[in-house]
Amino acid sequence: MNDLQLFLPCAAGVETYLATEVRRILNLAPSALQSQRGGVGLRASWRDAMLLNLHSRLAQRVLVQLSETPYRHEQDIYEGARAIAWELWFSNRQTFKIEITAQYSPLKSLNFAALRVKDAVADRFRELSGVRPNVEVRWPDARVYVHLTQDRMILAIDTSGEPLFKRGWRTDKGDAPLKETLAAAMLAASGWSQGEDGAPGACDQGQALYDPCCGSGTIAIEAAQIACNIAPGSQRRFGFEKLVPFQPHVWSALLQQARSQQRAPTAQVYGSDVSFRMVDFAQNNADRAGLGQALHLRGGDALQRMPPCDAPGLVLVNPPYGERISAAGVAARQQAQTEAGGDFFVQLASHWKKNFPGWTAWVLTPDLKLPGHMRLKESRRVPLWNGPIECRMFRFDLVAGRMKP
Repeated sequence: MNDLQLFLPCAAGVETYLATEVRRILNLAPSALQSQRGGVGLRASWRDAMLLNLHSRLAQRVLVQLSETPYRHEQDIYEGARAIAWELWFSNRQTFKIEITAQYSPLKSLNFAALRVKDAVADRFRELSGVRPNVEVRWPDARVYVHLTQDRMILAIDTSGEPLFKRGWRTDKGDAPLKETLAAAMLAASGWSQGEDGAPGACDQGQALYDPCCGSGTIAIEAAQIACNIAPGSQRRFGFEKLVPFQPHVWSALLQQARSQQRAPTAQVYGSDVSFRMVDFAQNNADRAGLGQALHLRGGDALQRMPPCDAPGLVLVNPPYGERISAAGVAARQQAQTEAGGDFFVQLASHWKKNFPGWTAWVLTPDLKLPGHMRLKESRRVPLWNGPIECRMFRFDLVAGRMKP
């Protein structure tokens, strides 16, 4: 278990930031990683897999790749899966589930391919012990991942269980919550949580962060946990805890080490929202996230809130748009008088230029013409995906002055 092929899938556009994060967690050289579209691969140990689950904010899962074999027919898939020593990972007394994805696969039915993998796993256990494990769709003990390309099959076992964006603290949420992994990607892309080439980010230099449309607090809570060095997985359970290689004493030591490294916040984090109900949700989530007084939350309209601190900082916002505007309630719908929320964004830009000179603002939006709506010139744009929605993060360097006509 000291030489495993790991793969950490992530959202499109996050691969570079994930590679930097993995290098920091495991103290690796850049050459030790293989960045590819949709994730990062590396050779590492079982202990490293647990560390990545505990500390990664950007990965969706941590998978152990078990084989990569050619195939042409469903029988090839069966034989490839049957050759894996599944008994090294889980027992016949545990349940399992097959997850399958494909890219350019010539097979007519992915469901049938998944069934053949399931049969192969069950048949191997039956031949070894006379008893086969049961399939459990909702809460399996082990998750087997199958990925089919045009002519190759990759088999992997999942060490995460529930997706890693489920940190364990979110109970109260709005109708269109931002995933924690995307919030972490926004913080990385802005340079607040990680700098160029893995250098410390602006958080370590004490730069304040403010989210004026914080909703249930996802961005602000992620930022405050980073400022306090709280491991994102320290409040949840993982799939590896049910697998055969799991050693409770090793995991307990890793968890205790992570908790001992928590600190007073290196930077102040602020959040506000026009809905006082959402501010209450955010405060409840922050309390569960172990933040105490490290996060400052208040109610108020983003068009009226003044800077929360004296020194210029960073504004990071995911404002309501499209279906999120409809879900955000009456106040957001009144602000968003056009499909792009034009009037709201014009007023927001005017408010920022007047009251936030010296600050840097980052806005996540699917509207590629947002700088024109805001009558601001972006200094940078970063592509990110919010689930199936292709978005951009625009950076605006705020200086006092008149709006463009």
